[in-house]
Amino acid sequence: MFGIKRELKVNNSEANWLSQCAGFSRFVYNYGLGIMKSSWEFEDIRASDSKRLNTIKKVFTNVTKKNPDFAWCNKYPARIYQNAFRNLAKAFSWWRDPKIKAQMPTFKKKRHQCSFTVDDSNGKRLVKAGKTINIPTMGTFRLKEAIPYDCISQTFTISREADNWFVSFFVDACPMPAMKHTQQKVGIDLGVKCFATLSDRTKIEMPKSIKKAKIKQSLLQWRNRKKVLGNGQTKTQPSQNAQKYYQRLRKQHKHIGNIREDFLQKETTRLAQTYQEIKIEDLNLSGMLANHKLAEAIALLGFYRFSELLTYKQEFHGFKLTLVDRWFPSSKTCHKCDHIQDMPLRERVYVCGSCGNIEDRDLNAAINIERWEPGNRTLSMAIDQTPVD
Repeated sequence: MFGIKRELKVNNSEANWLSQCAGFSRFVYNYGLGIMKSSWEFEDIRASDSKRLNTIKKVFTNVTKKNPDFAWCNKYPARIYQNAFRNLAKAFSWWRDPKIKAQMPTFKKKRHQCSFTVDDSNGKRLVKAGKTINIPTMGTFRLKEAIPYDCISQTFTISREADNWFVSFFVDACPMPAMKHTQQKVGIDLGVKCFATLSDRTKIEMPKSIKKAKIKQSLLQWRNRKKVLGNGQTKTQPSQNAQKYYQRLRKQHKHIGNIREDFLQKETTRLAQTYQEIKIEDLNLSGMLANHKLAEAIALLGFYRFSELLTYKQEFHGFKLTLVDRWFPSSKTCHKCDHIQDMPLRERVYVCGSCGNIEDRDLNAAINIERWEPGNRTLSMAIDQTPVD
């Protein structure tokens, strides 16, 4: 099973309707969450979260039918509010699950990314190939990118990113035939100065366009630093120019994300189709982001997304992904004699104090990552606790 996401080609009327549906879904979610929290104040009520939400859902259904103040809710598809309650129940189950460690559900805000979910109550819906899609209870919409083949799905999520609307859904996938890879294995060392260094001496650089887009975003934030941006604690409303600024900033964030996603998708696909086995470090990203000097650069590069894409593309391209122990001193170890020495971040060339080998720091680490095998790691008292440099 894998997901398909396509951008909708909507006019002003359709965009306004989708925005209203997302607002209705947000209203239902907040309505159920508010009553849920209020029910905790009554000690006499002892019921599970699912039973409470089922009762709240019945109350909401009766209110929309009998209370004229809620008559406006009847113009929206019923599947929207049913899925909103389903999402709220899922949020509470994740919060209660100690393994997931999710935060307590909070009220949704209008300015944040809005979305809603609909499904076909009669079963799965046939999605035909082409540049149109028929969404259950919503009608037919045009797509900017065609769906390549006929598929079947039941649940559809419509979301807005900046000014663009997207539809996403899951489809069942058949196992892909075995693929012949041109090379056996490779080790990959991720870094800030050079995005990725491969053990076969190939270097992967981030596109220059993402750096230019980041500079443009910084200039946009600096030029609008004196606008009244609004404050929820003091209940200060943002000015009209500030709202326009927020819209431009959202578009710029989306532009940067699109550049990064396009780069990561293409590079991971190329690696997956070329190598039989890929080895990368199991990075401690939360600890790396705690370093305020490197946090912005690491977040911009998208290391987690890179490893995530390689993980799920194993099934599609038939290669093996190996995660190297994060405490393995790949940058400190000489790939020729296994000598270990300290390597500060400022030193970009590895000069072995034992055999005299001279090698680029990142390339030396990539070769060591390729040589690493489970159970044969090289450890010492000088373990590098920040594997990426």
